[in-house]
Amino acid sequence: MRKPLRKTKCIFRRDVLAFWIIATGESSLSPPSLHRFGYARVSSVGQNLDSQVDALQKAECEKIFSDKTAGSRMDRPGWDQLMEYVRPADTLVVTELSRMTRSLLNLLETVKLLEQRQVNLVSLRENIDTRTATGRCFLSMMGAIHQMERELRAERAAAGRASARARGKTGGRPRTDVAKLENARVLYENSGKTANEVCKIVGVGRRIFFTYLAKQRETAQTL
Repeated sequence: MRKPLRKTKCIFRRDVLAFWIIATGESSLSPPSLHRFGYARVSSVGQNLDSQVDALQKAECEKIFSDKTAGSRMDRPGWDQLMEYVRPADTLVVTELSRMTRSLLNLLETVKLLEQRQVNLVSLRENIDTRTATGRCFLSMMGAIHQMERELRAERAAAGRASARARGKTGGRPRTDVAKLENARVLYENSGKTANEVCKIVGVGRRIFFTYLAKQRETAQTL
């Protein structure tokens, strides 16, 4: 485990600050990155991490955490260890954003988490660095695009429902004819056929048939 950071005071001379503004174009002095840590991930055990590890080492990462699992899985031990290890003002480096997150929504949630913990993010392929105004602006644009996509999907869904209602359609799965279910019950209880065979003959779903059968037997017991 890393030791907690020691509280220190930093004093900058005016000429150093002026040089920073002229050289970088930034109007304020960003806090220096204390340590750089890398994260690498591949989707299966059969794949190797060599190319990612090489790129992260070239990016001067002191320590590299890794996982061999699909991005859609929630359990990522290497990522969890990294989140416990980093401290404010540290920098997390990935070869590309897809190695770190599963989707655009997950990316935005992860960036928000890192921002709350004051951890910088650097993506080598996309050339993103959240210590710079350009990097922060790019992520903000991605957030705006995601919000726009959500609103467009909601508008399309609402328009589809309105169009269906206008044609007399209520949506959802069509209901199974009760007469078919009753025929299936009679055939199932008075023949040697299996439930699968009965459902195929009558043309009803197996799950719906068993639900109907259980209700009918429960009703018969109460009478």
